[in-house]
Amino acid sequence: MSFVTPIRKRSHPLLQIFLLCVYWAVGAVICTLLGFVVVAIFYGTSIFGEFGTIMSGDPKFITALKIIQISSSIGMFILPPIVLAYTEGQKPNTFYRFNKPNFLPFVLVFAIMVVSMPIMEWVTVVNQKMVLPEFLKGLENWMKMKEQEAMKMTIQLITVRSNWDFVVNLVMIAVLPAIGEELFFRAGLQGSLQKMLGNHHIAIWSAAIIFSAIHFQFYGFVPRMLLGAGFGYLYYFSGSIWYAMFAHFLNNAYAVCAAFYMQKHHMPLDKADEPIGFPWYGYLISAIITIALFKFFKDSASRERKLG
Repeated sequence: MSFVTPIRKRSHPLLQIFLLCVYWAVGAVICTLLGFVVVAIFYGTSIFGEFGTIMSGDPKFITALKIIQISSSIGMFILPPIVLAYTEGQKPNTFYRFNKPNFLPFVLVFAIMVVSMPIMEWVTVVNQKMVLPEFLKGLENWMKMKEQEAMKMTIQLITVRSNWDFVVNLVMIAVLPAIGEELFFRAGLQGSLQKMLGNHHIAIWSAAIIFSAIHFQFYGFVPRMLLGAGFGYLYYFSGSIWYAMFAHFLNNAYAVCAAFYMQKHHMPLDKADEPIGFPWYGYLISAIITIALFKFFKDSASRERKLG
């Protein structure tokens, strides 16, 4: 007599999204608390009275902020999609299609990220010039205040006081977000939305909008949304999350390395977001080549999937 193990039927995509959100909330609470426990071990329990000071980016407690940032990032973005995969009775590498990557797509992803820099700069500058109607001036002032607070904290986080700081920043700002946010937003959220809606374009752009919105940086909303959509198409075209993770890592690692370079050459970090400035045709060429490279990536990935 032979026994066949029945294949477990997956949950409805809407339920998967709900579970992902629940795991996100639980993970955020638990891992943030664990972060505070670690901070208390180093600083003592009196640190709990300095919560507001820590979260404001006070240089005196920057190590504590980094510990909390890393632990909460793991809890909010890495653990939830992993738990969801096991909830569905599969290993994460199978559930999220960690298909074996190939060399050529990695080269194309690198080329896309480099070539797209001018057009992304243009989009960023246009977004930063956003002006709301007069009756929304209160909202606009609040948005600008939040942007300034985010900039202040970002500068504190990327400030390098030693080579070890650079390594920590690379892990905190580039490695963990590349893994966690791509697992959560592209593999988890986008994947479930695509199954539910049956349209990969809607799924990709919906996930990209949510991805940008959760950062609460309104004057960088559009470029971050476009990045999210780009990562989403890399995932959809290739059928592997590795390339989206690599693109995300390159984007964030560039910011960390640029900040490190600026500090080594005694350049103010608050000038890091200033545009380089390209002629209009430079932006146009950047956009055309970026689109062409995405098409090349799509065709190359399609051939590899057929052969594989």
